Amino acid sequence: MATTQVERYSFDVVRWFTVMAVVYLVVGTLLGVYIASELAWPVLNFDLAELSFGRLRPLHTNAVIFAFGGCVLMATAFYSVQRTCGVRLWSDKLAWFTFWGWNLIIVGAVITLPLGLTSGKEYAELEWPLDIAIALVWIAYTVNFVMTVATRKTSHIYVSNWFFMGMMVMITYLHVVNSLAIPVGLWDSYSVFSGVQDAMIQWWWGHNAVGFYLTAGFLGIMYYFVPKQANRPIFSYRLSVIHFWALMFGYVWLGAHHLQYTALPDWTGSLGAAVSLAMIIPSWGGAINGMMTLSGAWDKLRDDYILRFLIMSLAFYAMSTFEGPVMSAKTVNALSHYTDWTVGHVHSGALGWVAMVASGAIYHMVEKLWDTRIYSPKLVNTHFWLATIGTVVYITAMWVSGIMQGMMWRMYDDNGVLLYTFAESVYEMHPYYAMRAIGGMIFWLGGAIMLYNVVMTIRQAAGRRVSAAVATA
Repeated sequence: MATTQVERYSFDVVRWFTVMAVVYLVVGTLLGVYIASELAWPVLNFDLAELSFGRLRPLHTNAVIFAFGGCVLMATAFYSVQRTCGVRLWSDKLAWFTFWGWNLIIVGAVITLPLGLTSGKEYAELEWPLDIAIALVWIAYTVNFVMTVATRKTSHIYVSNWFFMGMMVMITYLHVVNSLAIPVGLWDSYSVFSGVQDAMIQWWWGHNAVGFYLTAGFLGIMYYFVPKQANRPIFSYRLSVIHFWALMFGYVWLGAHHLQYTALPDWTGSLGAAVSLAMIIPSWGGAINGMMTLSGAWDKLRDDYILRFLIMSLAFYAMSTFEGPVMSAKTVNALSHYTDWTVGHVHSGALGWVAMVASGAIYHMVEKLWDTRIYSPKLVNTHFWLATIGTVVYITAMWVSGIMQGMMWRMYDDNGVLLYTFAESVYEMHPYYAMRAIGGMIFWLGGAIMLYNVVMTIRQAAGRRVSAAVATA
């Protein structure tokens, strides 16, 4: 590792976040494969409540969203803000507090969720003591980042930092408001909201967790790492700024489209759908901006496997941000909602966009943080194809299963009687559930290869430092 880097930047905490992100990717996706297998072969429950789908599913979502996703966001934010601002992190102590606090929260999730200690809220299942801890750690993360930007040596604030700060501010109040609860025990509470208001607040949080945490934050990653890996300036800086403001002002309206045909007033769902469809424009603008950064340099994709991850992620981002708005339209929503089509949509974004742009960023950082080349570029390429194939198999299975479900649930005979029972639709879904588990396993295998490659890269760097020290002794 270059001495000047050690003196200039606070990279130790970034290294730890980076390694833990890869570990959580492997663990979180393995949990996903297991619960997907449980749906295909229920015997895997072993009649144990702690291993049941209902207990492990929220653990899976928390592991991939908050453990893996959180560590990726914290690693990349702390890494890129120093490089773009030309200063060290404002506070090393706050950075380490963020690292240990976040990982202890994950430990809390691992203990409480399998025991059934949950608030029952989608993507916000953790009970009130852990919710308070999340708020404190997230605020520490935000303050450290913002103060680093405030003490920058550059005259402007690079656009990736705007995306990160937008995410941090939005997630702070989204999490706090949605998690407002009245404790009735150490691990038990009731939401301060009730009925349809609770549902609206939940999806105001739920969709914006996707919109700001898994989209804005990871767009911050994209806007830094795509130009850096391609060694070219972003295609259009002006377009990136438009993308940012459109996302900040548009995304907050979308949550109601999850509640079409419910007790929620009809106009709110219609507004959510209308704004969702409008959001295709800035989303595709951002995807095109990232891809066009390679304009005149597409040949780099032949042998730059890290860049392949980053560009393929943009293709999935474009696809997901088109599919989601289409699914929010009432006529499509009547068929798609509550089916596996929604699961396929979520994972086209989670596996294709989030995990792939994160993997590209991690590979880039590993080489820079440990001042070495990746241990095996061929394994990076293998990971890329396993991730791509696994994602396609997974989402294809869910698309077919979901559309089939929706059609079976709405088919009537001449007397107005349902043609199929719910049990019959479940029976027909079985092969697609098995196919999903296989797709997930393929994706997981790529993550496992990544973990091996990263560990061997770190060992390789350590070995070289020891050899250099011996040579100079």
